[in-house]
Amino acid sequence: MLLTRASEYALLSLDKIRKSDHPIGSEQLARELCIPKSFLAKILHNLAKQEILESHRGAHGGFTIRKDLGDVSVYRIILAAEGKAPSVFDCSQYQDSCPHGLVGGCAITPFLARFQGRVDSFLNDLTLDELFAEN
Repeated sequence: MLLTRASEYALLSLDKIRKSDHPIGSEQLARELCIPKSFLAKILHNLAKQEILESHRGAHGGFTIRKDLGDVSVYRIILAAEGKAPSVFDCSQYQDSCPHGLVGGCAITPFLARFQGRVDSFLNDLTLDELFAEN
């Protein structure tokens, strides 16, 4: 599945954080977005680890966006949130084995690889700036 809840929550959190003029904590974000706090904290930690967010400690701590929104692709957000490259299909060029045991012998593998490549290209080209421009 291409976008799981982790990706969705990452994007929703980034939207809230970018609109704030001060750091926002995971507890506040979880409450405002109705997301389980522990799950969101893990996502935010992964985004900070990938240097997309900056974590601020203390009484007025929380998260701010570290990079220019025009420099961060949606692909990068998904990769950080999911911990792996986005995959449209269960069997894609990113997986080591086919769930049906047909590695290299599947008639639709070339199509799936081309489709996945186009999706990857689209997500790599789509920046957070562009994503949030309509918002």
